[in-house]
Amino acid sequence: MSFRNPSHAGSPATSAIGALAPVLATFLGDNQHIRITAYDNSAAGPPHAQYGLHLVNARAAAQLLYAPGELGLARAYIAGDLEARGVHPADPYPLLAHLLTDLKVRIPAPRSLVQVLRTVGAQNLRPAPPPQEHRPRWRRLATGLVHSRFRDAEAVERHYDVSNTFYRQVLGPSMTYTCAVFPTPDATLDDAQGNKYRLVFDKLGLEPGQRLLDVGCGWGAMVLYAARRGVRALGVTLSHEQAQWAQKAIAEQGLGHLAEVRYCDYRDVTDRGFDAISSIGMAEHVGVRHLADYFTFLGRALRPGGRLLNHCITRPNNTSRARAGAFIDRYVFPDGELTGAGRLIATAQDTGLEVVHEENLREHYALTLRSWCANLTENWDAAVAEVGEPTARVWGLYMAGSRLGFERNLVQLHQVLAVKPDGNAGAAVPLRPWWRP
Repeated sequence: MSFRNPSHAGSPATSAIGALAPVLATFLGDNQHIRITAYDNSAAGPPHAQYGLHLVNARAAAQLLYAPGELGLARAYIAGDLEARGVHPADPYPLLAHLLTDLKVRIPAPRSLVQVLRTVGAQNLRPAPPPQEHRPRWRRLATGLVHSRFRDAEAVERHYDVSNTFYRQVLGPSMTYTCAVFPTPDATLDDAQGNKYRLVFDKLGLEPGQRLLDVGCGWGAMVLYAARRGVRALGVTLSHEQAQWAQKAIAEQGLGHLAEVRYCDYRDVTDRGFDAISSIGMAEHVGVRHLADYFTFLGRALRPGGRLLNHCITRPNNTSRARAGAFIDRYVFPDGELTGAGRLIATAQDTGLEVVHEENLREHYALTLRSWCANLTENWDAAVAEVGEPTARVWGLYMAGSRLGFERNLVQLHQVLAVKPDGNAGAAVPLRPWWRP
């Protein structure tokens, strides 16, 4: 990855000798902030642009031709065939902010395509994607239907069983891979994550001796937070590495008599009568068509009067497609699906839960992602040594792009608090919010 200013990239600043850069510029739109250069000594865009993209070889051009748009760009970038200039690979946010504003898939003129094909060569026209790319959805059918137990386990393990050391480098000491809640814009990430767990704990009204189920518990941060306050907490995760990390932390903190993390599907939990259930960043993996079953299961696991806190990424409306884009689906969250907060609430209500509060924490997730990118930047060399540069690039690209998504209201983060009514339709909650925001 190069961090040079594109005006010093070594490519001509005026006329283009080759054909590739002008055609790439056609794909990217009339962007006045990005300089395009290529290995064939061609260039396009403002000579003194602050940011740049450089095609290192023919494979980069072939990736863009074969998959125009975000997937081709991601493939070339992750493989190292496309250099982003003027930014750090751990945080390409500034370049993406300009790139995604103007990115439109425009088909170049036939004459230009012919020139590009001659430059690239027929032998390079269909390059293999980087090994970090997951199979497309239709090929995953071999492992089961979407959101079957086996396929969900495979998807979760692919994403989370990367390296606990790497996640520690990105997430920080909290080992929390979900949106923090910032009490102030300048709060530290660790303080904001602790504040998030405090908020969830308080909304659930947990008290010493009560029982908490945390589904999709990650590395066990919510379980540990509750157990340290005298709550008997059970967490479940489909990641072996997360479960092992969490159980070790529980033992080290002397909380084995209160806390447990199991490696299992939440649907296999047979315990009942929980006082509260937290689901933090897990519903995105359930699948929109399975939300009714999800809320039904959680409702059955609660005692009458018990509370559920669902914290998850959502669409800004209830009509957008549920599936993620090609890059997210192939490289980050296979089979992940999002829907609007309205659909989440309606489904919870239809299963018999009473929703008593909800709030949107969209801006907080943008701040969280900014902090994760800062961590990855600071630990870049160690992260590359741990997982390899292509995987580290995936994370920098994903987190920077997600930050833009939350800033521009393309995605949101909602906390929905619900209660399981008792036999007399009592909500068993105070008349007004009882927690500190």
